Amino acid sequence: MGRRRPGSGLSTAGQAVRFLGVSVLSGAVLAGLALPAVGALGLAAKGTAQGFDEIPAMMKRPPLSQRTTILDAEGNKIADVYHRNRTVIGLDDMGEYVRQAIVAIEDARFYEHGAVDFEGIIRALNNNLEAGGVSEGASTLTQQYVKNVFVEAAGDDQEAIAEATDQSGADGLGRKVREMKYAIELEQELSKDEILENYLNITYFGQQAYGIEAASRQYFSKPASELELHEAAMLAGLVQSPSAYDPVTSPEAARARRDTVLQAMVRTGDITQREADEAKALDLGLKLSEPRNGCITAVNDAGFFCDYVHEEFLSSPVFGETREKREEMWALGGLTIRTTLDPQAQSAAAAAAVNGVNTDDPVASSVVQVEPGTGRILSMAQSRPYGNDAEAHETIINLNASNAMGGSTYGFQPGSTFKPITAAAALEAGMSPAKTYTTDNEMVVQMSDFRDCEGTPLGEAGNSEWDVENYDESMQGTWDMTDALAQSVNTYFVELEKEVGVCETAELAARMGIERGDNKPLGVNPSMTLGGEEIAPLQMAAAYATFANRGTYCEPVSITSVTTAGGEELAPESDCSQVMSARTADTINMMLRGVVEDGTGATAGLTDRDNAGKTGTTDDVRDVWFVGYTPEVATAVRVGSDTDPLPMFDITIGGVFHEQASGGAVAGPIWHEAMAGALAGVPASTFTEVDVPRADDPVIPPPDDDSDLPDLPGLPEPPDDGGGDGWPGDWGDWENWNNGNGNGNGNGRD
Repeated sequence: MGRRRPGSGLSTAGQAVRFLGVSVLSGAVLAGLALPAVGALGLAAKGTAQGFDEIPAMMKRPPLSQRTTILDAEGNKIADVYHRNRTVIGLDDMGEYVRQAIVAIEDARFYEHGAVDFEGIIRALNNNLEAGGVSEGASTLTQQYVKNVFVEAAGDDQEAIAEATDQSGADGLGRKVREMKYAIELEQELSKDEILENYLNITYFGQQAYGIEAASRQYFSKPASELELHEAAMLAGLVQSPSAYDPVTSPEAARARRDTVLQAMVRTGDITQREADEAKALDLGLKLSEPRNGCITAVNDAGFFCDYVHEEFLSSPVFGETREKREEMWALGGLTIRTTLDPQAQSAAAAAAVNGVNTDDPVASSVVQVEPGTGRILSMAQSRPYGNDAEAHETIINLNASNAMGGSTYGFQPGSTFKPITAAAALEAGMSPAKTYTTDNEMVVQMSDFRDCEGTPLGEAGNSEWDVENYDESMQGTWDMTDALAQSVNTYFVELEKEVGVCETAELAARMGIERGDNKPLGVNPSMTLGGEEIAPLQMAAAYATFANRGTYCEPVSITSVTTAGGEELAPESDCSQVMSARTADTINMMLRGVVEDGTGATAGLTDRDNAGKTGTTDDVRDVWFVGYTPEVATAVRVGSDTDPLPMFDITIGGVFHEQASGGAVAGPIWHEAMAGALAGVPASTFTEVDVPRADDPVIPPPDDDSDLPDLPGLPEPPDDGGGDGWPGDWGDWENWNNGNGNGNGNGRD
């Protein structure tokens, strides 16, 4: 008895039914191609969001999600981030074996038939009926490509992906016909080579690798252009089922599938049987590369900076009119982002952060550096590593940034580092640095002495008195502004704020970029001058950079340029504005230079260049700060708990025991190390020297008449009123010069 073909055991009637079924299904498919874009075969089923005439433009060059590379200021890679691990390349960069292998196994007659292989459809329908199920497909490479475009467009929407790939039932048949229609249209627009290039860039190869370039680097750690025959064959074999033929989890299945591809290449005449046999004799030869995606992989401890770059991208209208548009652009990827991160400064900041505070200490350190004159963020580091492993003391909260930029909920009280801003507000109001106040170590302040921005006295709703005291009981006497800054005298600055006005101080702070850590405006409170408002360290660094930049504030930026996959370059502009006179800033520089020379920050000061700064310690020592700068770099350091407030008494930080932490003893050394490292090899520049009046300068009472004051030794020459680098206000007004202008608005809390 002769051998019967599978299915030949059917009765004559059964064979007739089978033949009729093949004919009817074939006719239905072929007839469907003649239908309009909506019709009986479900071409308008859900998932078909766009009309037929709109699709080909997207099909010709679909927006493929790719990896984005983030670079530092010198062009070194910080990290790759991606929604899809893909790198789009041209056909010439894919290697000849790759092109041959994928055609041989997926569509051997690709270059011979049209967009739809009608011969293959009939053959597949017949074979599937004989098998009693789906055992063979008939989609051409062009049709597969069309389906993959819909899958790509679905993103991570599993329902949309299922709709794009489901071939069962009436909806499935409709989608099959839709693929055919679009394939036919596409081949009228693109050449076979262009379609093959698109196909090899869009296809999924398993192990989170999309496109042949990512797959080649994932499995063999080499570009696709360098793939050998056996390697190319293995990758081509993955397309049918990346999970079933995964060489990592199922190496034997992967090898069998590879050999099938090699034999298919023999049938197409691309290689000889000998070449195939030699390739089959080889092992898979995997050389896996671990996918490195996201800020968790950032080098140089720049994970927090990397995350900040992401937040800045999503908040900048340069990259899209709405946040939704910017999120779409980020997810699409293919971007090259050049940032402001200085690798030398970042290394120094990262080392200083962990040298000063251990990773597992009960408190954490944060260090951030800004370039005066540009606002460029040079470094961003902290002692807690970037990550989600709480047991390893990791965190993804950026302790340097405001809440909107990935930081803490409210920020941190900056303590006395806010006092120079009150001093600057006083100078802007025409008050003299020689202004003195005589106070005891403690004082009780009437809240009604302060007024809000509407001029209403404070304290009417309760808290009518405010108890203020200095850090040390011996701190009582008479101080001028220079001494009060150097010794951080609380009582002096409360009196000064009472005269200059709380509202005026808050308004200057706002012009210097300072807001609360929750991104709300500062409260107009008298305690603001002592650091009672919660603020992010980055904002304090940028504010002090204003002093270094002679009164011009520049908004902090982390991105210098973004180049899209299409080669378009987008560059956000730096927003800088003069917020105080140059003379005011220069005077603050001179006074804060005294802080690091012989004041509370003397142990932190740099000895090889001009530098200035201020210490800060909050109530109950919950936060300690050092914020300082040179003409080249402004740095803010904050140390404190990153969870619940923790008074830092009898505490070991960085291996050093502190009976009571302070800004000078804890934050100061971190600042010194970060600054010294960032500025190593950088030529030193100087502050603009100005004479700062002191309380012990000769003071002659004004004459009874309005005649000009005589020129006296030690008395500064009055500059032009409000002009350029001159003092704000009128120094010819002796009372203002010697005693302040008497303004006193504000709001406060106990």
